[in-house]
Amino acid sequence: MSRIELAPEVGDDFDRIVDHLAEHRVENPELRIREIIEAINVLEFNPLIGRPVLNDKRELVIGRRSHGYLALYRYVLEVDTVFILAIRSQREAGHPES
Repeated sequence: MSRIELAPEVGDDFDRIVDHLAEHRVENPELRIREIIEAINVLEFNPLIGRPVLNDKRELVIGRRSHGYLALYRYVLEVDTVFILAIRSQREAGHPES
């Protein structure tokens, strides 16, 4: 089982997501945050599940459409650790709505 470490900036990402959900009066914002955390926890058992991106980083796609987020991470085999670098909404990351 791989270890998961969150970069300090990920706290800011969660703050921004929570603020966005509150601003748009989304029902059950805590459920959205829980979905993100549960998806990240999958990386404990499947650290290479995310699609490869530049510089040995990977992206985990979480949900879709208005519930869609991306977790940018790097898996370091030598220490069997997943380093979560950022979490963004798919729209924020430049992905279209459809």
